[in-house]
Amino acid sequence: MNLRKTLIAASLAALPMMLCSEAVAAGPMMGSPIVAAAASDHGALVAKLHAANDKRGLDANHGYAVASAHPGVAGTRISRVDHTYKGVRVFHSESVLVTNDAGKIVSESVTDRRSGLGYGAASGKMFGRFASFSVQPSISAAAAIDSVVAAVSPGAVHAAKPSTELIVFPIVVSVRVPAAANKIESDLNALDLEQQVTGYELAYLVQTRMIAGGNRPVYVDTVVSASDGRVLKQWQALQTVTGTGNSQYNGVVPISTTLSGSTYTMKDANRGIGGAFGAMAITNANHGTTAGAIYTNTTNTWGDGQQYIAGGSTTNANGQTAAVNAMWGLMNAYDMMKNTLGWQSLDGNNTATYIAVHVNTAYDNAYYSDTCKCMFIGDGSSFKNLGAIDVIGHEMGHGVTAATSNLTYSGESGGLNESSSDINGEAVEAYARAGGTGTTIPNTGNDWVTGLEISKTGTPLRYLYKPSKDGSSPNAWSSTVGSLDVHYSSGPNNRMFYFLAQGSNSTSTSDYYSAYLNKAPLAMTGIGTDKAYRIWFRALTTKFTASTNYADARAKVLLAAQELYGVGSKEATAVQRAYAAINVGADVAEAASGGAVAISTNPASVTVTAGAVANFSVTATGGSAPYTYQWLRNGASIAGATAASYSLTAQTGDNGAGFSARVTDSAATPGSATSSTATLTVSSGGATERIVNGSFESGTTGWAGTTGVIGAYAGQSAYDGTRFAWLGGNGATASETITQAVAIPSAATAASLTFALHIDTAETTTTSAYDKLVVTVKNSAGTVLGTLATYSNLNKATGYQVRSFNLLAYKGQTVTLSFAVKEDASLQTSFVVDKVSLVTQ
Repeated sequence: MNLRKTLIAASLAALPMMLCSEAVAAGPMMGSPIVAAAASDHGALVAKLHAANDKRGLDANHGYAVASAHPGVAGTRISRVDHTYKGVRVFHSESVLVTNDAGKIVSESVTDRRSGLGYGAASGKMFGRFASFSVQPSISAAAAIDSVVAAVSPGAVHAAKPSTELIVFPIVVSVRVPAAANKIESDLNALDLEQQVTGYELAYLVQTRMIAGGNRPVYVDTVVSASDGRVLKQWQALQTVTGTGNSQYNGVVPISTTLSGSTYTMKDANRGIGGAFGAMAITNANHGTTAGAIYTNTTNTWGDGQQYIAGGSTTNANGQTAAVNAMWGLMNAYDMMKNTLGWQSLDGNNTATYIAVHVNTAYDNAYYSDTCKCMFIGDGSSFKNLGAIDVIGHEMGHGVTAATSNLTYSGESGGLNESSSDINGEAVEAYARAGGTGTTIPNTGNDWVTGLEISKTGTPLRYLYKPSKDGSSPNAWSSTVGSLDVHYSSGPNNRMFYFLAQGSNSTSTSDYYSAYLNKAPLAMTGIGTDKAYRIWFRALTTKFTASTNYADARAKVLLAAQELYGVGSKEATAVQRAYAAINVGADVAEAASGGAVAISTNPASVTVTAGAVANFSVTATGGSAPYTYQWLRNGASIAGATAASYSLTAQTGDNGAGFSARVTDSAATPGSATSSTATLTVSSGGATERIVNGSFESGTTGWAGTTGVIGAYAGQSAYDGTRFAWLGGNGATASETITQAVAIPSAATAASLTFALHIDTAETTTTSAYDKLVVTVKNSAGTVLGTLATYSNLNKATGYQVRSFNLLAYKGQTVTLSFAVKEDASLQTSFVVDKVSLVTQ
């Protein structure tokens, strides 16, 4: 992932669909790694394809070569087969075949660019112009390499030996379909254009991997005419964008290491086999451009969690932090794909990869290299260290694409390649933020932007939900999208995936609005990140070919959805709508939901004594599940009360209050219904409220300490009423405390303290408590008699949570209740307290 000031620039050196009658069974996306197919298996597959040549209108010079194979759904194999002519590969002409255990072809996805060659019936459409096409080159492979090196970077040093492959290169142009012949350019839809082969040239595909001055990688793929050395096409080929580890972006994290004698190495023996180091590993490039050595340490605690200090050691605690960042990202990316899809490592066959950190000096890049099938991470200069979780997920995504569809990194296929990595980064981020376990990808936890954490300005590099917010990326397909840099042309597909997962908005001023959605409802319904990712991954690995463009992607993503969830399913409809939202295909209406949402069981009235818990519940039917809930007190919303049931510790002041619930469904145009009102009756029962102004509605009355935190402030909501105590939320080093002295009678038989607490935070760690609220009981001298609870940024939750404590142990005393918050130097955590009550009996 090659970073520029406003984007991550990743580089990777791409139609009709043919589906056989036997469907692929739904189930786990990928099975466990399987033994590589024998040559005889490949031969049998090639023989089956040869046998169908006559039906395809191809003569005997047309052949097939199995390029790669990887696992598919349990019991199947996915083979990528190149089309050849006189033994020479026809560039971007290929078949993706799914076969079952018996070797039968279950499905075939084809990009066919060979039919104009030879004497077969299909060649007639080119009037026999290439019937006697020669595969004998006029210039040598060495001459082709020399011409590329001289043009690209004559003073550079080869990082890997240059390679050449003789190919048949189809000349491809985009033409309008007849129905779109008279459309103006701005009205074109992606399906209004089709790609046609107009001719062929014999050529060399030259791959050069060089290092230019200043240790700058120059990786280029070039198609050179084998007759006169002309450059026919060229594109960048650089894929850019358990010990204890102190990571820079995720706090203290567990990392998998290996103990060898008395030395720990940053090698993960639990993930991946083989490869350069025998297992997944993190190496120290030490400001160079090669991998370097695996990180070692005398203890199994790594890093200091801080940005690398330029010019400092790359092996001390500060230098190790980059390695911790990389290992944490690699582990989560591996686990996300394995645990949710059954896909292991980059190639599906569990081949180990590695990440080299501290590449170059103050380097604003992270990239995947096809030479080593590994990743390199820079320390950053305009950016912070590039080892954020979504960046690592992005680079791992390039490795998966390289091992499967190998989308060519130019034109529309290049934009899809880059988008696929952005999608992978978001899936990894969501999975990691939820703890990095489980078999599904959470629908929350990621931020739907790329590179926010590595930005020094707080501005992300790309916005998946509205790409144009970066100032350069388009929100929708147009006929010029293929001429853009691939990090801009990725924008429409990124937006498609966001809509597929999360849905859109029908308000024209919203960042989530698309004017191309014109069917009912105008706001399309998303299917969740987990399903969206499974559909995308299936299309990428079993349908896409190297030349897949936006129109082809729509067809193949739709087919993947139909295979997984059924023809006519809401998931298949969502795919059509998500692509329509970016001007690829026509919009379709969503199926009607099962009637309007209705209340089936109303909440019942409750009578309790003061200090007891009152419970209310509601159920609903109809509409589109799942439902969302909002409880109301005397017609006003209760902050945080958003479950199917609601409980509160009743006080005498709650007597006569009415409680109802509003239930809303999840349809694209949501419907809602409100229950009848249940009445709460509170009897005294000898109970006495000891807290003065526990709901803060009388301002600071009864409270001491940092009383400026009490009020009705924008940015937070009260549990009830309008006021609350907002402790913390500064995003800077701060200490804030509120206290109240209360007397607990010696004759008390019960003393129940309750309060409502809401915690939200900007901290992203799932392991480190940076900001804390401590609730204590003190005597009049300020000595702590007991600590009731300690809360931190790790306890964040949506809405308020009611906390309860028994204070009977302090009867006969006048004690001081203390709510004290301490924040660290950055990233706010808010502890909002309301409805404090101490009821004695």
